[in-house]
Amino acid sequence: MSSIYILWDESHIWGLLVWRAIEAMQLPYRIVRGEEISQGLLSCKPPALLLVPGGNARLKSDALGDAGLDAVRAYVDGGGSYLGFCGGAGLGLTSADGLGLCPWGRAKFTDRMQHFVSGHIHTSIGTDISKAGHLVPDTLGDSPLVPVWWPARFAPEEGTDVEVLASYTTPGEDFWIADLPLGTLPPGTFNDWEALYDIKLRPTFLTGQPCVLSGTYGKGRYVLSYTHLETPDSPDANRWLAHIIHELTKSEACPDGLSAAHSAVPPWDLEHAPTVWNDPALVEAREIFDDIVTIGKNHCLFFQRNAWLIGWRAGIPGANLNNLYSAICSAVSSEPTEDALAYWNEISATFLEKLRLFHEGVKGYLLAERLAMTLSKTFPETVSRESLKNQRTALFGPPMASGGLYLDLLNIIDRVMYLLLPRQ
Repeated sequence: MSSIYILWDESHIWGLLVWRAIEAMQLPYRIVRGEEISQGLLSCKPPALLLVPGGNARLKSDALGDAGLDAVRAYVDGGGSYLGFCGGAGLGLTSADGLGLCPWGRAKFTDRMQHFVSGHIHTSIGTDISKAGHLVPDTLGDSPLVPVWWPARFAPEEGTDVEVLASYTTPGEDFWIADLPLGTLPPGTFNDWEALYDIKLRPTFLTGQPCVLSGTYGKGRYVLSYTHLETPDSPDANRWLAHIIHELTKSEACPDGLSAAHSAVPPWDLEHAPTVWNDPALVEAREIFDDIVTIGKNHCLFFQRNAWLIGWRAGIPGANLNNLYSAICSAVSSEPTEDALAYWNEISATFLEKLRLFHEGVKGYLLAERLAMTLSKTFPETVSRESLKNQRTALFGPPMASGGLYLDLLNIIDRVMYLLLPRQ
C-alpha cells in the first residue's frame, strides 16, 4: 500500500497536528525531509500523496532548495497529488519562493490585525464546482464549520483554471481576533469601536474569500487549504480531510474510504498527556514549560485557548512557546526509538543547559511585560518598550523570524520528534 509522505521541515506544532490526524485515521505514512526530496525520493519511491503541514512557506522552500522544489513539481506534473495546509498551501502558490502548482499568489493584508484571526468559521461550498466536485463529500452540508489558525489569504486571478472548493462566511462561536473572543463582545461593539477609534476589527474582510482551492498541474492535482482540516476534535474538518485523502490518493492509501468514526481526530490534551518516555531530562524539560505556562496564565499573559493550544495576549511570543511546549509534551508521551534515544543521550545535557537559561530569561521577560501592563496608564515609561523588545529578541529572535535560545531549543526538540516518527 502506498504511503502518504508528510514534509516535516518548518512545520512544528502544525506537523504534529497532521501526524496525529493521519495516525488517528490509521493511514500509512512516512515523515520526510526536504533534503530527501532534493535527493530524488519522490522519483524513486513516489508516494500516494505529498502532504505539507502549516508553518513558514518561505522556510519550507529553503529546506527543499531548488532541487527539491523541482522534484515536487516533477512529482505532481507526472501524476502525483499535493495537499497543503496554511504554510503548505502558501508553498503551493506562485511566488518567488513557491512551487507554482497553483497560478494564484498570496494576497497582502491591508492591516496586520486581519492576520490575527483564529477559531472555527462557517464556509460556503463553491457553487461552480465542476472538475473538483468529487473532493467535497455529500455529507458535508452547505455550510461546514472549519478551523483557521492565523491564516494568510489567496489572491485570485481571473482566467485561471482554479476551482474554489469553499469560501469563508460567518465566524463560529470560538472565533477570536488576536486576544479578543468575538463571542463575548456585546452586540454593536464593533460599530462603536469603528465610530470611536476609526479601527476595523470585525472579520468581514474574510467574507467571500476563498479558503480551499483545487486544480491540476500537468497530470497531477493539488488541494491548497488555509483551513486546518487536521485540527483535533473538529468533525466537519476531519470528515472533509479523510474524504480529500481518499480522493487524492486514488484510494491507494485509503482504499475503502473512512467511516465517520475512523475519520475523527480525537481531542489532544497536551497538559495531561501521559509520560511514556520517562527520561529525567525530558521530564524536567516538561516541568519547565509547565512552569512557564503557569506564570503566563497567573499574570494574564497566557490563557487556555483549547486543549492543545495556549492563547496569548497581543505582542507576547505565544506561537513560539506553543511550538516548544507541544513538541516536548509529544516527545515525553511517545515510545522512544533507537535513533531518538541515541540523539537525545548525546544532546540532552546541552539542551537542558540552554533550557534552564531560557527558563530564567522567559520568566524575567514575562514578568516585565506584566509590570509594563500594570504601569502603562500611570507610569508608561517605567518599563521601556525598547527594553522589552531587546529581551524578546535575545530569547526568541527578531519579530516575524526565529532566533536566540528559542531557535536552538526548537531545532533540537524538532529533530527528536522527527526521529521518533516513522521514516521508512
